Amino acid sequence: MASTFGTLFRISTFGESHGGGVGVVIDGVPPRLAISEADLQFDLDRRRPGQSRLVTQRDEADQVEILSGVFEGYTTGTPLAVLVRNKDHNSGAYDHLKDVYRPSHADFTYDAKYGFRNWAGGGRASARETIGRVAAAAVARKLLAEVAGIEVLAWVQSVADIEGNINSDEVTLDMVEADPTRCPDPVAAALMTEAIEQARRDGDSLGGVVTCIARSVPAGLGEPVFDKLDADLAGGLMSLPAAKGVEIGSGFAGTKMTGLTHNDPFEPGDNGPRTTTNHSGGIQGGISNGEDLVCRVAFKPTGTISSEQKTVTRDGEATTLAAKGRHDPCVLPRAVPMVEAMVLLSLADHWMRQRAIDVLPPFDVRP
Repeated sequence: MASTFGTLFRISTFGESHGGGVGVVIDGVPPRLAISEADLQFDLDRRRPGQSRLVTQRDEADQVEILSGVFEGYTTGTPLAVLVRNKDHNSGAYDHLKDVYRPSHADFTYDAKYGFRNWAGGGRASARETIGRVAAAAVARKLLAEVAGIEVLAWVQSVADIEGNINSDEVTLDMVEADPTRCPDPVAAALMTEAIEQARRDGDSLGGVVTCIARSVPAGLGEPVFDKLDADLAGGLMSLPAAKGVEIGSGFAGTKMTGLTHNDPFEPGDNGPRTTTNHSGGIQGGISNGEDLVCRVAFKPTGTISSEQKTVTRDGEATTLAAKGRHDPCVLPRAVPMVEAMVLLSLADHWMRQRAIDVLPPFDVRP
């Protein structure tokens, strides 16, 4: 199903940008996990529109409601349903898009697939769909922290050609949240702010890269061949709106190294082998190796801009379009919790899948 992600920790998102609301049904949440609406609200506040002058000014509080699956503050083991109601949608602002395709947007491709599209706010193609993912990932975050001490943290690494000088081992949530850009390098953050604001004034948009790190991931998560941990991560991250590329560990830079310099040598550790480098990004053979999981996601410039562009109507007639409405001039600041969400959901699912096969003591693989 196109709106379902995961195998044992499984989510199904629903809703449109300008409908009554958006949300998610989470199946497979273990019982007796302490969870509250406040746990979900924290990450939704990081994702919501209108949080700074750098993002869309749509005024949504994104107040979360847990409809089922929680009783007296604990999960029951039954499906957990979450809803966020749309409050500040103005469909009339999109009337000019009814019969016109926005360049590099989902307008034409949705029409090609269904012969019909929701032109008000983009429907399911809107980043507003990610509310369900972020809400579900807040549950996954609580679960992974409690059972394995896993921490997942993302930040803006670059916007256009502005690159942050960031030591990933030292980044904290407070550092990420200290600036509206969510870049923990203050110097780069100031330059990013200036560039994003200039793009808005120019009726243009910017892209960039989000880096994500998952700390304390145990070795052994991931399935052979088609359900490799990095394959599921890549699929989940590439499903995010505007995502155009994913790197794990060294990524494309690894192609410029030799096997001798790229291989991660092993050394003895307190809880089994450790590697002295992490070019693999915490995953080898599609299975986590106990090192930090490191990935990067490239996001294209926002497709909907106010500058005039060439396009066509649904009837194939040439025209021009200067889009109206409220749009992000750069998706990167709000993409940070979305990237964290897909990493959290992938890890929660694979953690549960690993628990499902851990019914016998493991063989001693050490000599």
